[in-house]
Amino acid sequence: MVDLTSEMAALWAALGPAPARRGRVIQFVSATSGEGVSTVTREFSRLAAVRARRPVWLVDADLAQPSQMEAVGAEPERFGRLGQPAAATPDGSTFFSVHPPVKTRDGREVPPGRLFSARSALGGRLWITCFRAEALRSGQRIETSAEPAYWDAMRRHAETVVIDAPAADRSDVAVTLAPLVDLNVLVIAAESTPAAQAAALRDLIESAGGRIAGVVMNRFAYEPPKLLRGLAR
Repeated sequence: MVDLTSEMAALWAALGPAPARRGRVIQFVSATSGEGVSTVTREFSRLAAVRARRPVWLVDADLAQPSQMEAVGAEPERFGRLGQPAAATPDGSTFFSVHPPVKTRDGREVPPGRLFSARSALGGRLWITCFRAEALRSGQRIETSAEPAYWDAMRRHAETVVIDAPAADRSDVAVTLAPLVDLNVLVIAAESTPAAQAAALRDLIESAGGRIAGVVMNRFAYEPPKLLRGLAR
């Protein structure tokens, strides 16, 4: 079991409060795989949900390899039991599309939102999404949308939306979403990630129009002053 409550409380304080009248979307991403993004996003979402007045959503944006639902379900002592599956889109919009579309046996197209579900935890305070990757067949691909519709809908629906983005070395999802979210947070393995890789990811996100709001070191200690000065323009 990993409990990062104190570290995530420091990160929460550093990022500041959510806007009073609309939710905010925070994306977490790393330059390479294995830097702890999924753990950080899960722990941050848990803390945010405990403190929030409205629901918090943990969006698993690694649609090819979704893992958050299983991870949360494996810790009922910390997250509570998972609720029944529900739609992960409040208005039918999604942040992705499938090409060619998934079809039923009689040839009808399946809307992307039907492949995207959510289950509640912490007594309904936290919702975790999961894409039905098993529904895809050979030759079908997922494309991330650069349109804001889904995130705008989620801002009206939730207090905080936390995105667990796949690492930049195997997906461009985080760069596509970077300008659509309110805050981007980099997760870095301090002892193994070269500074050049972190700087390159920063540059990609900023060139796409995204805002870098903070950095989380692996070992899960938030160190705002020194590292942020090193990455800031």
